[in-house]
Amino acid sequence: MGPVSAIDGRLLRTHFSRHADDYDRYAAVQKRVVAQLAARLAACGQLTGLVLDVGTGTGALALELGGVTADRRFVLTDLAHGMTRAAAQRLPGAMACDGDARRFPFADESFTAVVSSSVYQWVDDLPNAFREVSRVLHPGGRFAVALFGERTLHELRTAHRQAVVECNSGHPSHAQNFPSPSEVTLALDAAGLILRDFACSAEIDWHPDVPALLRQLKQIGASNAAAERPHGLASRRVMQRMLEIYEAGYRLAEGIPATYEVVCAIAEKP
Repeated sequence: MGPVSAIDGRLLRTHFSRHADDYDRYAAVQKRVVAQLAARLAACGQLTGLVLDVGTGTGALALELGGVTADRRFVLTDLAHGMTRAAAQRLPGAMACDGDARRFPFADESFTAVVSSSVYQWVDDLPNAFREVSRVLHPGGRFAVALFGERTLHELRTAHRQAVVECNSGHPSHAQNFPSPSEVTLALDAAGLILRDFACSAEIDWHPDVPALLRQLKQIGASNAAAERPHGLASRRVMQRMLEIYEAGYRLAEGIPATYEVVCAIAEKP
């Protein structure tokens, strides 16, 4: 996954927890990703038994999959307590607890399926994280995951890196990198999971200007959570130059584009 800034887990948790009430209002792309993943999963057969929803957010994926039924129960887990609470309120029949995708607080072979949408791009070590998924899955259980791939927000990241160079800020760019599709498939294989379905697609979100894009990212909690992110005047200079580069390089008649590469995979534990 290329060089990536270390993520401050506590800051990430704080960002998402703080914006749990706003998330559904601003997470347009994430909602479309949920619909994509649910459709691909439905084509492989309905889920039954005990299902773990990793990084549940406000519970949108569990709801899209049909929620709790007589033969399907959900455990909802999220790193951010505010998100876990929001999901539990939307799905009163589900169980909910805070949890980290890197190390689940669950026993081996606890679940018939694990599902997750727009979460694992925040996890630096995908092979180990997917091994955790394999550990808690029953043999024959399914893992359905959608995450953002390497071309996600490439306009923003390219503009920021160029601005850092031009401004001689003294800091490297801490814009987040995202995993490539091949890194996702290799991580699944390293975890001993057998790939059954795989697809990549692009979602483009349009904004009137770059500040509107940045405000939307902030409103869903996706602010910069790099552990070594710069502060102060140098950062403000870089930000202003980044806005100018983004506008000059990417503005179209429809506005400012923000591209998201969506990677969807469905795998099975042997």
